[in-house]
Amino acid sequence: MPNIKAAEKWALQSEKRETRNKSAKNRLKTLFKRAVDSTENAAALLAESAYDKAAGKGIIHPNKAARKKSRLAKAMKRAAIAPVKAAKKSSKTKSKK
Repeated sequence: MPNIKAAEKWALQSEKRETRNKSAKNRLKTLFKRAVDSTENAAALLAESAYDKAAGKGIIHPNKAARKKSRLAKAMKRAAIAPVKAAKKSSKTKSKK
């Protein structure tokens, strides 16, 4: 236990912040996973917005928000290209032997 009364208050404040930030970080992870799994731009925009807000509030570092947004954009770009390749691959017919 802290010896100084103010230190007791700091400990309580830290505990409150920790629980609030933990739930916000878990929400960010969920939004990121949903956006990567879905091919919709709306999910990606929602995730990007959430990362910007979290960085603005100090929940995560601004560089982490930028990195996650970059990786999300890269994943969305890959998802947009992937169906085209799959369609070309499936259109080929196998020859009978």
